[in-house]
Amino acid sequence: MSETREHRLKRLRIRAWRRGTKEMDLILGGFADAHLAALSDGELDALEALMAENDQELYTWMSGQIAPPEEHRAMVERIMVTPPGPTT
Repeated sequence: MSETREHRLKRLRIRAWRRGTKEMDLILGGFADAHLAALSDGELDALEALMAENDQELYTWMSGQIAPPEEHRAMVERIMVTPPGPTT
């Protein structure tokens, strides 16, 4: 049985808030709360792939210390330039 979109959004929101480091909880959790429902299925795939990476690497990409790999670049940029809060 395939996962429903509603279940997937709930699962990803939980994963975004329960990372391993507080910094990534705040970055990914805040983004998920504000923008997850507006993402397309392809964007959800990209976010899920990004969240499979370890927090230490994610933080270096998010903070600009190291450029993210090409496969994650678009989602990292989207997260870092998207203001917190609901989309209009």
